[in-house]
Amino acid sequence: MRVSTSWMQQQSVNTMMDRQGDLSGIQTQMGTGKRINQPSDDPVGAARAVELTHLGADTAQYQRNITSANARLGLEDQVLDSASNVLGRVRTLLLQGMNATQTDESRSDMAAEMVQLRGQLLGIANSKDSQGDYIFAGNRTGAQPFMSQAGGVSYVGDEGQRMVAAGPGLQVATGDPGSGIFMNVPTGNGTFAVAAGASNGGTAVAGASSVVDADAWDGASYQVTFTAPDTFEVRDGGGALVTSGSYDADKGGTVAFRGVQVAFSGTPAAGDSFSVAPSSDQSMFDTLDGIVATLTRPGSGGADMQNALNGQLANLDQAVGSVIEARAAVGGRMNALDQQASLNDDLTLQYKSALSNVQDLDYYDAVSRLSLQSSALQAAQLTFSKLQNMSLFDYIK
Repeated sequence: MRVSTSWMQQQSVNTMMDRQGDLSGIQTQMGTGKRINQPSDDPVGAARAVELTHLGADTAQYQRNITSANARLGLEDQVLDSASNVLGRVRTLLLQGMNATQTDESRSDMAAEMVQLRGQLLGIANSKDSQGDYIFAGNRTGAQPFMSQAGGVSYVGDEGQRMVAAGPGLQVATGDPGSGIFMNVPTGNGTFAVAAGASNGGTAVAGASSVVDADAWDGASYQVTFTAPDTFEVRDGGGALVTSGSYDADKGGTVAFRGVQVAFSGTPAAGDSFSVAPSSDQSMFDTLDGIVATLTRPGSGGADMQNALNGQLANLDQAVGSVIEARAAVGGRMNALDQQASLNDDLTLQYKSALSNVQDLDYYDAVSRLSLQSSALQAAQLTFSKLQNMSLFDYIK
């Protein structure tokens, strides 16, 4: 094999260039603090670093979504709290109006305040968030969801819910359609409602009602009729006798049938009747309108008003319960978001740690390699300086 002087010199130059390249790479790593500065430094590690970076960016977006969702849900909770306060005031006035010592004038004053409270409740239902979107409009956030008309209040929003991604596969609603909170409120006790007959002549008043055996209740309509001041019978919608019994007007009593019971007080007249029918849906605004209409009946205050107000009180309690349920749902979502935010924080830390392990530079190792590459470059330079002065004539003497 022929080894020329120029070949040997070129090999030395190549070796020096390689060592300079290695030394420059280490210096770049030390300057940036990264072991991988371009994909060729570590193709597998670079791919993993890109993946971890994307995961970290996704998690950061989830955290921003959670912050926004918590803000909107917190505002909804505050608005619902205001609605609860309004309904609480209406309930206080209603209980006062049910007192037999009230006069037509005092009940009229209470009704006038309730009219103002109804307007306030309507304003609450049409509340906006910080972006100017209606909170209870479903997905139609740009249009006012509740419209007051001659026949009452109507809901013109939709049934949708705005969702945000709070984590991988986790979607959380940031609002509720107003129809489920303010409009579709069950009457009575939520299962059935009791109403006094329009022609009742006695002083019997229907009080608390409840379901004692849900399996026995069939959801049909029934009528309780007092055949005498001290006896009653219950018939179904077809007129068939369901049960009958005695009633003590002095002590009052409870009529029970088909898994439900209704408490009565006062003295009924023969033929007085009370209907027991499955609950229907009614808006909070209709409930308030009904209370106002009952309180403003002139020359009233007898059993007919008490029965009507008792029924309205049951409806109002359902409205209060609707707000409570909505707030509970909002609170549950906020708890879920807080838990997911904590999990996202842990994931962010894990992703950062994994990314650091993949691409961050170990300075102790880098310093050692820098010293080694510096020595290798010096050795290559020294070798070149010796080889370039050598020739065959140096050995011919």
